[in-house]
Amino acid sequence: MTDGSGSTHRECSREKKPTVWAPPVLGYPDVGFFAAGTDGGSRCPGAQGPSYQGAPYRRALARKGGFRSIEGGKNMLQLEQELKNNAYPGRGIVIGRSDDGRKAAIAYFIMGRSVNSRNRVFVTEGEGIRTQAFDPAKLTDPSLVIYAPVRVFAAGQGTDTIVTNGDQTDTVYEGLSRGLTFEQSLRSREFEPDGPNYTPRISGLVHIQDGGFDYCMSILKSNDGDPSCCNRYTFAYDRPAAGEGRFIHTYMHDGNPLPSFQGEPKKVAIQGDIHSFAGMLWESLNEENKVSLFVRFIDIATGRYETRILNKNQ
Repeated sequence: MTDGSGSTHRECSREKKPTVWAPPVLGYPDVGFFAAGTDGGSRCPGAQGPSYQGAPYRRALARKGGFRSIEGGKNMLQLEQELKNNAYPGRGIVIGRSDDGRKAAIAYFIMGRSVNSRNRVFVTEGEGIRTQAFDPAKLTDPSLVIYAPVRVFAAGQGTDTIVTNGDQTDTVYEGLSRGLTFEQSLRSREFEPDGPNYTPRISGLVHIQDGGFDYCMSILKSNDGDPSCCNRYTFAYDRPAAGEGRFIHTYMHDGNPLPSFQGEPKKVAIQGDIHSFAGMLWESLNEENKVSLFVRFIDIATGRYETRILNKNQ
């Protein structure tokens, strides 16, 4: 199900259709909305709240200082501050449109706290990238750290650039090749099996066709640490505005266990060319925990792209 801002799906059992839930504002759990599925099926525990009202929702955000006003009066966060104020957002995806309106912007970064997680670099593979052990001798468990974060799918209906934080990149690619949508492809996947964190699987897809551009993002996560329930959220963004993007990451902040991301992907400013944008992101990530960064700007009119890869391990 989709609307102007995207859709969110929560699934508690395979026998019941998902309910629809717009997550509450962080720090304001009483602001949000709940709508039961058309079959009247039961919702996940705790998935409830009063009816949604646009103005109160925005006022609640404003009271929390969640908005940062920039040019044109648009309410967007500054990525530099978001990253500098968070030592461990985990892995993150940024998708949006350059401020000149000509490019689709994609960024993906990885961070790590363990030796296994930090022992990685991004390397190119075809039109995408994959992770690789920097020192093969230090690699202990490749299952959740070695994968292809970015792949490109093209089949006559434009070009889809897939970016994810795990091997669900391949799941989406294979689903698209079989005629499934982005969301349908991810229905076979859940959060990562790394309890007690149960790291969310975050994914994005950028579609460029006939000089147009749109994108969607997804997060699959446990129900507040309960692995018996997978909460599925998909957000679709049509005709993105110049200088505007969305940012989603795996963890709200550092912790033990690590708290999963909450809410809709954050509305952020996309500023500068690929070099200044990548430089800003890399310098803003926590020096101790950052591992690798991928940034790509795609010309919406021609489909040509430019890529930057930055690795801490050299």
